[in-house]
Amino acid sequence: MTTSPDVLIVGAGLAGLACGRHLADAGVSFQIVEASDGIGGRVRTDEFEGFLLDRGFQVLLTAYPEAQRTLDYHALELKKFTPGAFSWFAGRMNKLVDPWRTPGGWSEALRSDFGGFLDKLRILRLRSRLRASSIDQIFKHPERSTRDALVSAGFSEEFIHRFFRPFFGGILLDGELKSSSRMFEFVFKMLSEGDIAVPARGMGAIPAQLASHLPADSIRLNTHAESLHENELTLTGGESLRARAIVVAADGPGAAHLVGEAEPASRSVTCFYFSADEPPVPHPMLVLNGDGAGPVNNFAVISQIAPSYAPAGKSLVSVTVLGTQQLTDQQLGGFIIAQMKNWFGTVASSWRHLKGYRIPHAQPQQLPGALEPAQRPVRVRPGIYLCGDHRDNASIDGAMLSGRRAAEAVLADLSR
Repeated sequence: MTTSPDVLIVGAGLAGLACGRHLADAGVSFQIVEASDGIGGRVRTDEFEGFLLDRGFQVLLTAYPEAQRTLDYHALELKKFTPGAFSWFAGRMNKLVDPWRTPGGWSEALRSDFGGFLDKLRILRLRSRLRASSIDQIFKHPERSTRDALVSAGFSEEFIHRFFRPFFGGILLDGELKSSSRMFEFVFKMLSEGDIAVPARGMGAIPAQLASHLPADSIRLNTHAESLHENELTLTGGESLRARAIVVAADGPGAAHLVGEAEPASRSVTCFYFSADEPPVPHPMLVLNGDGAGPVNNFAVISQIAPSYAPAGKSLVSVTVLGTQQLTDQQLGGFIIAQMKNWFGTVASSWRHLKGYRIPHAQPQQLPGALEPAQRPVRVRPGIYLCGDHRDNASIDGAMLSGRRAAEAVLADLSR
């Protein structure tokens, strides 16, 4: 690669890698500078004692259009969750099936006391309406909070509390469901049109696949960008890099610092991993805290979905706690195990804590108004561009889409 590339990209997360891939396809020279010791940004996987630990509970929704356009699903060896969910309430585990994708599911769904008949009918109507809407139409729908949208649609408070709050609260990292109804509807549509999956080798396989399409010397790790002025990037230590275009693909706070914008609000999350001798639930489904008591919002036995996540004879339990708690790992782990003992009995006492991740900037906060417009400009000023999920929507799809939009804007401007 030349010493003076046409484009500098700050950040090797999904947005930066997607931007680089589109520039590479167009034959434009670039270099990615990444502050950390690896690629992927928030989408990374660590190997620990034979387990694969994603940095936070993350999944790929296979219906994401930009993911379908960009990724090779077959090569990722995607492993799919069973459609539906378990929810703990009324002192027992309750199962909600997806009748559209579960053999015999309609009979089971109608017999289940998880949600009344009217709530199930409203799920059908919501699903039909959103499947009939394009993504562009959804992001132009009147915007309000997710909770207000659900109440307006007639869902009972009980069903909102037992299902929507922990399920979509876990996706949006928002236990109060204050997030934009547009984001909720987009995610609901994606769930209705595809599967929830993880790559066999962990979520870090997604950025690894993107990086495999880039020139071998195009990513420079452990390189922190300190400041940005016109077309010059200054690194910690004083080194300066220049390029015809600079794309800032850092997370929201990091990007705001470099381009001089106000720092966007973030959603935070904590993820704890445990090793268990046996899976606590019988099916590879998401498990929800439907009664709302205790720190755990949701958990999944990831090794049930993808056995490669755990050594033979062990189960990997991924527990999500919304926010970053002001507790030590030992304290929070103790509260989690106490809650799991209430659900599953003393067997939870044998779960061994592996590792915890506290992620202060897991997603940009997207309250009503944040997605107006749905796509924020990627051009900041001449020669300076922004990309990341904070420019589109808080999802893997939004991150990769923003990377492509930034690349297209750079290519258009460089060709003038």
